[in-house]
Amino acid sequence: MAAAASMVASPLCTWLVAACMSTSFQKDPHAISPTSASSLSPSKRLSRRLRRRILSQCCGASGGSSNNCFSSICGSSFQGLVSSYLGCLEPCNEYYSSKGSASLGFFGENGFTSLFGSRPVRTNRRQRRLNRAARSGEAMAVALQPAQEVTTKKKPVTKQRRVVVTGMGVVTPLGHDPDVFYNNLLDGASGISEIETFDCAQFPTRIAGEIKSFSTDGWVAPKLSKRMDKFMLYMLTAGKKALADGGITEYVMKELDKTKCGVLIGSAMGGMKVFNDAIEALRISYKKMNPFCVPFATTNMGSAMLAMDLGWMGPNYSISTACATSNFCILNAANHIIRGEADVMLCGGSDAVIIPIGLGGFVACRALSQRNADPTKASRPWDSSRDGFVMGEGAGVLLLEELEHAKRRGANIYAEFLGGSFTCDAYHMTEPHPDGTGVILCIEKALALAGVSREDVNYINAHATSTPAGDLKEYQALIHCFGHNSELRVNSTKSMIGHLLGAAGGVEAVSVVQAIRTGWIHPNINLENPDEGVDTRVLVGSKKERLKVKVGLSNSFGFGGHNSSILFAPYN
Repeated sequence: MAAAASMVASPLCTWLVAACMSTSFQKDPHAISPTSASSLSPSKRLSRRLRRRILSQCCGASGGSSNNCFSSICGSSFQGLVSSYLGCLEPCNEYYSSKGSASLGFFGENGFTSLFGSRPVRTNRRQRRLNRAARSGEAMAVALQPAQEVTTKKKPVTKQRRVVVTGMGVVTPLGHDPDVFYNNLLDGASGISEIETFDCAQFPTRIAGEIKSFSTDGWVAPKLSKRMDKFMLYMLTAGKKALADGGITEYVMKELDKTKCGVLIGSAMGGMKVFNDAIEALRISYKKMNPFCVPFATTNMGSAMLAMDLGWMGPNYSISTACATSNFCILNAANHIIRGEADVMLCGGSDAVIIPIGLGGFVACRALSQRNADPTKASRPWDSSRDGFVMGEGAGVLLLEELEHAKRRGANIYAEFLGGSFTCDAYHMTEPHPDGTGVILCIEKALALAGVSREDVNYINAHATSTPAGDLKEYQALIHCFGHNSELRVNSTKSMIGHLLGAAGGVEAVSVVQAIRTGWIHPNINLENPDEGVDTRVLVGSKKERLKVKVGLSNSFGFGGHNSSILFAPYN
């Protein structure tokens, strides 16, 4: 209230003082004219006679003290006068009282004496100059404020939107249907074999989780199938299969608000084959290059093409954080739904780099297993004889949906997405932090943000790629976070399909959701001689196990120190 009154009274007081001065100048032939005022030296003082005349005009018969009043509004010069009365923009107390408003209009019975104070403070010349400058600046700031009360409205409390999984789509070395894929995992089948798409006799590694048969019939237009890189074909196929699995029929599609539907499917490597073919064509002539080589090589184009095909106009982009790509995409897609920017999101990852340049690059990194004689035994997380990871290819896509939106259309809800987190090791390009600090922080942040206690997590699908350093560091981080949970079970999908790079997290998220749906968790194959310090009572054995999953955690870590953890639970 006081702030509002100040805004009303201050401009009025300023106007009244100026009016009094104007009257004095007109009536007194000796008064300072506006034209001569600017030339007046700061050291010149106004005459006592002029002071009294201005005072008599302003104060009238109010009985105010002329000395007190004038010394409050005048400085040592005309400039001081202007600065001082601009500085006196405080409202008078009597203005707000019934007595003040009843007598002498706005100013009460004491006139300007009550408005500006009754007794001046003696100061030296230097002090007066400093005070005038400070008061003038403050007064102008107040005078420029709008004459209305500023109110702060509290943001209404809203209930956080819940995110559920209503569809899944996969393209993997163990099948292109979520149920076929998961049944093969439960049976302990291996999708790793010798590479057949090109001659790799010159490489020390000649095995991979290669997709032997794949068709885009009914999913991708034939014209595009001939031009697109395989990572895009895998992505579009898995994405459309997730829609079909989620009951998004042609009729349902017409009813969706396309502006609230988005696609966020990433890739670690992008269209490496398209790019490699363009380089080979350039050796002959640029005229031989595929005009689509640039757009079809970029990691974002898969999401973009899928959105164009569906007509979805919501959030659409890709994230590339090496082998943690899918988890980053899933969590960001869920956040778009939570914030109300989308109701439906397709999310996950896709990669296809089992080509000479892809294989050669990882061989050069000394990251791959060379167990060529027995491919199905090559990927062996936590086993003491592991010698590197095995490359894989494919795509994994989830259909995430806002809970109420899913219920309104009668969708089949597989699981609920609870939340997740990201961190960075900030340590090394390819090696994990020796103390596992980034992984531990990531898991703890994920639990805190999702509101989940450590005891509630009883299933973890680990990143566990079968590398000497990575497996052990992740295991130690998991024991640090969940070591007191006697129900905890941990497995690695990569033991059977290899490492799908940017698609790994998407396919493993499907594995976690399937574990929640079926009540079965798949085995760890090839875990024959556990590494020193690894407690096999925590790890799943060579056979599938029954488990009622309370909360499932999926980890993905990538080159560059990117860590990600996401959480799923049964929908209740």
